[in-house]
Amino acid sequence: MTTYALVGASDFNGAHFVAWDREGAFDCVIAVDGGFASLEALGRVPDLALGDFDSLSYVPEGVPVRRFPPEKDASDMELALEEAVARGAAAAVVYGALGGRLDHTLANLSLLASFAERGLDVVAVGERERIALLVGPGELLIEAADGGIVSVFSLTDASTGVVEEGLKYGLDGATLTNRTSWGLSNELVGTAARISVESGTLAVFLPL
Repeated sequence: MTTYALVGASDFNGAHFVAWDREGAFDCVIAVDGGFASLEALGRVPDLALGDFDSLSYVPEGVPVRRFPPEKDASDMELALEEAVARGAAAAVVYGALGGRLDHTLANLSLLASFAERGLDVVAVGERERIALLVGPGELLIEAADGGIVSVFSLTDASTGVVEEGLKYGLDGATLTNRTSWGLSNELVGTAARISVESGTLAVFLPL
């Protein structure tokens, strides 16, 4: 599976990125505007720098660059996701898309859901959590862990046939909507877990 790492400007768990990068998890790393500075701090030269570079305040040198005007209808992260798909990415691990400005976080979650619905395997990594996007019909398997919070939210009006197994609180064929807190703060209990959905799109919050 061709996997791209997209690195945005918000804070994220740098140790997670470095570990996965050293394991060769990423076929390509794209710095998204201010994410270039984050990668620079980690000593990682991206394969591409993309954006309008208003957050970075300069245009990177020494790497391939795709520069866009600030006046545009798509965010830099959306353009980066489109670039990854156009280059043949089957999966994207997105760093620096959570936290920071709340409006940016909301926009990024909507984008990630949209690209997941187009068939891209999408995970976002923050400072303490990762978010997997699960599109129905589909399932997510979670390795056994002694503890940690798992929250599941519908990003569509309704997600039907939701199953949660191996967690403290189980669900069996439930319908979650995007107007409820049901799905908040379930718990890992030391066994492997499974989350599945028949239709709709879920955001599954998992501990790093």
